[in-house]
Amino acid sequence: MEKKGINEKIVGGLIWTYAERMSSQIVSLIITIILARLLTPEEYGIVSIVTVFIVLADVFVVNGFGNALIQKKDADQIDFSTVFFFNILFSAGIYIVLFFLAEPIALFYEIEILIPVLRIMAIRIPIAGVNSIQQAYVSKKMDFKKFFFANIWGTVLSGMIGIVMAYCGMGVWALVAQNLSNTIIGTVVLWFTVKWRPKMVYSHERMKRLFNFGSKILASSLLIAIYSNVQDLIIGKKFSSQDLAYSNKGRQFPSLIATNINTSLTKVLFPAVAECQDDLQRVKHMTRKAISIGTYVLAPVLIGFAAVAVPFVEVLLTERWLPCVVYLRIMCMVYLLQPIQTASLQAMKALGKSDLYLKLEIIKKMVGIIILFVTVTAFDSVLAIIWGSLIVEIFSTIINIPVNKKLLGYNYLEQLADVGTSLIISIITGVIIYGIGLFQIDSLIALILQVVCGVILYVFISKITRNENYKYLENFLKIIIKKIRGR
Repeated sequence: MEKKGINEKIVGGLIWTYAERMSSQIVSLIITIILARLLTPEEYGIVSIVTVFIVLADVFVVNGFGNALIQKKDADQIDFSTVFFFNILFSAGIYIVLFFLAEPIALFYEIEILIPVLRIMAIRIPIAGVNSIQQAYVSKKMDFKKFFFANIWGTVLSGMIGIVMAYCGMGVWALVAQNLSNTIIGTVVLWFTVKWRPKMVYSHERMKRLFNFGSKILASSLLIAIYSNVQDLIIGKKFSSQDLAYSNKGRQFPSLIATNINTSLTKVLFPAVAECQDDLQRVKHMTRKAISIGTYVLAPVLIGFAAVAVPFVEVLLTERWLPCVVYLRIMCMVYLLQPIQTASLQAMKALGKSDLYLKLEIIKKMVGIIILFVTVTAFDSVLAIIWGSLIVEIFSTIINIPVNKKLLGYNYLEQLADVGTSLIISIITGVIIYGIGLFQIDSLIALILQVVCGVILYVFISKITRNENYKYLENFLKIIIKKIRGR
């Protein structure tokens, strides 16, 4: 019964988390397309520079201690309240630091408007401090439908605010308002839907124990955030805000797809594995299934997206954004490798191997910084920097493979089998739909044909090859439909 219970939690969690991410993804895509038509690449570039600093600050309050609460099997009210109050004070301190850093940052980039933009956008840091504990509580209880409602409300309402402001000619402030309101609305919705409330208790001893695990995850997340965003800092300074906008837009859409799917895996897999961390066979089984299904879902979407990039940008973003196509295609290949890393790293965290997690991230990011330095100094082009990202991602995936074998007994042939078939089917489908785009037809018609043919072809090949992931998802959907009809 215990095994059935955890499996039901995983299935239920995946249903709600995938529903949340997919619906948020669709809404975000629509909002992004509308805003890209109303705003200029330069305005996007300004917010992109500020976002780098917000993301880095976010790491301190969002990552680490929330994960420590999830990983600790007997985390109680004292633990949650302790981390809650610690986060409030800590995030307030980070906001003050960013407030005073705004002027030197604006002076460095020689863009005066960065001062008020950074100071206002940074208000989300203390709010994220509250939100991270709410999310940890929901993840611990595996009640993922709470995320669904919070994120949908946040995405829709903040998107409407951004669009209205952009239409009224408020430029960069439309993006600021959208970003900030999204965090505020999501936090407010969780506050009213999650039963947990902090109590006026604080335990220094509990914080020390949680810090032992959480600090390593925090350090790992900080390394990832610094490496992921240092590119934007360099591009924004060395080249132009327009170049930064094109590279960011090229990353944005593949990231939107991959991050949503990977976030679903992360939210569900981490607490599920933490709950049965003493049974390595079950951990291995869950990790394999996450990698296999994650690749099956993500590979055709990203490879197909790369194939339809030109008509997609022409139809939805207009021709002025066409320079982002080359970056978009490279980033599709970068994010294609992420399910393999995501699932194995969540297993490490849930098993309490935060020291191993940190060591791996240090190695990956050291190699990444070296490659970034080479691409910036030797080639002096944004395109070379983006190609460097792909090289780093390939290295990061390869270095995880022997660790999976040692930690979980997840051998090389099993890892290859779990991703190989899905990649082959996806590549075949991608090549065919790319060929459709070579015909001289209207961009909108080409895009519709490519998408429809791609879906039909992928499903057809999956069926005739009797792909296990396809059968698993098909049965899964049948069960869901029966449950809905039963209600």
